[in-house]
Amino acid sequence: MKKATKRLFAAAAGAAVGTAAVRAVHDAARNMADMAMNRELTEQQSLLMQATGKPHPRREASHPADGINHAESRISAVLSASGARLAPTGAGSGEARPASMICWRKSRTIPGSPKEQELEKQKDAAAEWLRDSACQKVEITAHDGIRLIGHLHLAESPKRTVIAVHGWRASWTGRFGLIADFLYENGCNVLYIEQRAHGASGGKYIGFGLLERYDLLDWIDWVNEQDSACFPIYLFGLSMGAATVLMTAGESLPDNVHGVIADSGYTSPRDEWKYVAENNMHYNYKLMEKYVDKLAMERIGYHADEYSSTQAMQECRTPVLFIHGTADTFVPIEMTYENYKACAAPKRLLIVPGAGHCQGYQLEQARYEEELLRFWQEFDKVDADS
Repeated sequence: MKKATKRLFAAAAGAAVGTAAVRAVHDAARNMADMAMNRELTEQQSLLMQATGKPHPRREASHPADGINHAESRISAVLSASGARLAPTGAGSGEARPASMICWRKSRTIPGSPKEQELEKQKDAAAEWLRDSACQKVEITAHDGIRLIGHLHLAESPKRTVIAVHGWRASWTGRFGLIADFLYENGCNVLYIEQRAHGASGGKYIGFGLLERYDLLDWIDWVNEQDSACFPIYLFGLSMGAATVLMTAGESLPDNVHGVIADSGYTSPRDEWKYVAENNMHYNYKLMEKYVDKLAMERIGYHADEYSSTQAMQECRTPVLFIHGTADTFVPIEMTYENYKACAAPKRLLIVPGAGHCQGYQLEQARYEEELLRFWQEFDKVDADS
């Protein structure tokens, strides 16, 4: 009788532990889903989100201090598989530039270091400058009735139109403030959009590109309705904005969309959530994936892996310039390699050694601008489907 009672208590205790474990997994999954998709966050979730940028110690230990040799071997393998080759970048090399180009330079920042803090100050000052500039506020209604806001900055002598798409929980000024002057001086009318569930735009949930690709199609239509000159259009995205422009490139686009610029884009929402959960938040994503996916379906109407940048690239016919930093601990550089390999359109690749998430312009400004100018020069006069 005593043994039976002990077994009963043991079973009850095991069930309680099991129930608590399941509840803990569900709580972690809901936190993960809320931080990813909800416009509004609790104070606890906001604090937890601030910690997601901290790399997992194992990932830091896996990279050499300069990151160059490790990155070079990985990129060379990617280029070999895709038929491209590593280009010499030294001045006066005399060799023709290949279809895809990589530049190398040792530059690395450490989270929390004076260098990192200085880069953040530069970004904030540039964002304030753009916010105070002479932009015209515009508004459209998206395909699903959501109110979307944009800010149009017209060049004095326009040659093209750039639709600038910011990243996850970022603002339309953010990092685009750093490059706004360059875009203006080089004949770009720029429409800086506020993604759904961000800033002044409507929407309760962030769709990680699954919803936003259709918003971007609406913005392209709006630009063409306003633009009697029908300038070539380029879709320029950072982080989640990069994934958004890549997913949009898998859709049927107007002929005057001549190019896509994707800086630090991920392969799919599922891949990005898994990476952040495991590497930055130290969750076991396999345990929570099913529940996170269920919440995604309930909130945005899509499974996390229902569509991806990689799938879009397989259908893409619009030239793409891919950009990424080797020290990115938020969107791993391997995701850009996968998107690049999958891309069926003319493609270019700019890798910035030592650059963190979306830091390429600050650390390699001259090279970044050179690649943009070359990309525009090559494709301004070329039909997107030629």
